[in-house]
Amino acid sequence: MDIVLMGVRKGAPCALLLRRGAAPFAGHAALPGGFVGAREALEDAARRVLRDKAGLLDVRCEQLYTFGEVARDPRRRIVTVAWLALLAPAAIEAALEANPELLCATLAVPEGDCSGDSAVLDPTGARLPLAFDHEQILTLALERLRGKLDYTAVGFDLLPPFFTLRQLQDVHEAIRGSALNKPAFRRRMIDKGWITPTGTRETRTSHRPAELYRFRGMT
Repeated sequence: MDIVLMGVRKGAPCALLLRRGAAPFAGHAALPGGFVGAREALEDAARRVLRDKAGLLDVRCEQLYTFGEVARDPRRRIVTVAWLALLAPAAIEAALEANPELLCATLAVPEGDCSGDSAVLDPTGARLPLAFDHEQILTLALERLRGKLDYTAVGFDLLPPFFTLRQLQDVHEAIRGSALNKPAFRRRMIDKGWITPTGTRETRTSHRPAELYRFRGMT
């Protein structure tokens, strides 16, 4: 199984990867993953990978897709069940601290279209070759996330518990790959009834502190 650990960092979608130390694809970046034990449920295996390879314990994870191309692994026929876990900023930093071998890669896609050619970039901005079909898995994960952004609460999984409207818009723009009209976006978010003001404002800012909101649930 393979797990897509996806978040938004520095205004762009990102994923946490590990470099492979053994063949095949030695030295290539890859999704955290592993084999499922003979007596292990898929959900238990996903939680084990999250814990052992990213130090994450309380992260919601859902099945993304099953990838079974005959030649996806040059060793032998291997089918993988890919999972998607969405990480808030604090969870990304916690995972990077828990496992220094993790690499936070940026997902670069054509503006407004993540179904076309995508690129995975390392922290220097260079193209990062991925093992197996993991770039295809990442592209599908981003496409799935983009498709669910407007009618589910997935966007709030990428935010801290208290956030500004600017942060909320930044997440939507990062996942969509395009800019949004500020007044229209804010009006839509408020009209949906998904968010509520906390009565407090952000701190440690050089500009006028913005009001903080929280996710109140879907109606």
